[in-house]
Amino acid sequence: LISNSGETPELLALLPLIKRLAIPMIALTGHAHSTIATHATAHLNVGVEQEACPLGLAPTSSTTTALVMGDALALALLAANGFTAEDFAFTHPGGNLGRRLILQVRDIMHTGNHIPTVAATALVSDALIEMTEKSLGMAIVLDHHAMVIGLFTDGDLRRIVGHNVNIHDTPISQVMTTTYRTARPEQLASVVLTTMQHHRINAMPIIDNDNTLVGAINMHDLLRAGLI
Repeated sequence: LISNSGETPELLALLPLIKRLAIPMIALTGHAHSTIATHATAHLNVGVEQEACPLGLAPTSSTTTALVMGDALALALLAANGFTAEDFAFTHPGGNLGRRLILQVRDIMHTGNHIPTVAATALVSDALIEMTEKSLGMAIVLDHHAMVIGLFTDGDLRRIVGHNVNIHDTPISQVMTTTYRTARPEQLASVVLTTMQHHRINAMPIIDNDNTLVGAINMHDLLRAGLI
């Protein structure tokens, strides 16, 4: 119970019921010898010397002190009970914090025919068609075992434009990026977002534990998921 005076009538009326039901009670009051304080299982003194109100009437300093003590009590219980980020996400699934803690890459990645892929023998023009159709800002280059061996992105396209590369007779394997980052489907989407922002990556292939391509993701997917 929270009462600066410790004598709030509405709360005093609850004391007999609390006692009859044997409910442990923590009281936050500004007077250690008040009725509520003396009936509490545990009393936390949140008294202040004076209110911030220039008239000394409106509860100001006392309400702030009670709020701070309440937060401190909640954090102490959190630590004592071993409350984890996963527990928080479980009880707050709809909020932004909960979403960042539970949303996995597999929940928002593109799969199947929606993944932009081309064979290593494909031409640059083929990759551009695939990129345009799938609209993820990249084409993932696969070898004959369907394993990822490279990426061709919007940035790569801008780089080859200045080198007079003929897109109709140049194999994608000659201009693709062979150093790239990937993510796993079980990773938190928020963690992948941090990686993409840090390395200034707009799109990323998703591979499983066997290094098999299972999906693709880009910044727009993370934006739609409410992570940005």
